[in-house]
Amino acid sequence: MKRVLDPLDEHIIAQLKLNARAAHAELAAKVNLSRNAVRQRIERLERDGVIQGYTVRTGEGRQATSNINAVIFVYRYDRMRGAEVLQALRAIPEVIQCDVMSGEFDLMLRVGAASPQRVHKVWTEIAALPGVENTVTSFVLSSVV
Repeated sequence: MKRVLDPLDEHIIAQLKLNARAAHAELAAKVNLSRNAVRQRIERLERDGVIQGYTVRTGEGRQATSNINAVIFVYRYDRMRGAEVLQALRAIPEVIQCDVMSGEFDLMLRVGAASPQRVHKVWTEIAALPGVENTVTSFVLSSVV
């Protein structure tokens, strides 16, 4: 059964959007409820799917890491039955996108790594997969969109 949110639920959600790490006692003071009542409401909101997770936003003070991006085009031996290649690609954390293509290439992968050497290791791992016939790799120079 879908519950209608009352103004207190909305206020709690608004406060969590400002600071998802706010203590229950701090939230309780802001919404004029007890700490236990706030905890129970948050648990209910999570259970009902109103709150589906918490996230981290990085600020200006974060050290920029140089992320190297590359595109790897993959030719598979059996274009239609190469599911094991797709399964193996899902397990490689640097593969941030995998598109099945029509035309000349079978797959287009977007890879993000900390260094060109790591891109090379990922490429070596992908090229060695059973079912991969050939690859073509290009480093991304800049992103426009």
